[in-house]
Amino acid sequence: MTHYVGILDGAHDVWGIRVPDLPGCHGGGASPEEAIAEATSAVREWAETRLTKHASLPEARTVADLLRSGEIDSAAGESAVMIPLLIDSGRPVRANLSLDAGLLAAIDAEASRRGLTRSAFIASAAREKIEGHR
Repeated sequence: MTHYVGILDGAHDVWGIRVPDLPGCHGGGASPEEAIAEATSAVREWAETRLTKHASLPEARTVADLLRSGEIDSAAGESAVMIPLLIDSGRPVRANLSLDAGLLAAIDAEASRRGLTRSAFIASAAREKIEGHR
C-alpha cells in the first residue's frame, strides 16, 4: 500500500495537513487526529479523481526527500505524518475468514443495528483500522 507524506502544522484547535506530492490536496481539523483523518479522505478522493481521468499517480517521496528539499520546516513546528492511500478496486472477492463465534455474533448484531451486511461492516472496520481512524 502506498503512503504519502503529509506535513502537519497548527496549534490549539486549528490543525492542517498539506500533501506536497499531490498538488492541492490538504486536510484540516480541530486536532492533529482530525486533520489526519481529513487528509486521508482527501488523498483517496484526489487519487480516485486522477485515476478516473486515466492519469497516473505521482510517486510518493520519503520523509528524508522532503526534509532535504526544505519542504518540511521543523523549526516552525511542522512535522511529517504518513497518510495511507487505500483505493477500492470495485471488484468484490470472496474471502474465507475464521472468527470466534462470539465475535461473529457481535459483528452480525452491530452490522444489523447499522443496516449493513456482515461484509460491509467488516470492510468498514478494516478500512478505519488501516487508515488510522479511531
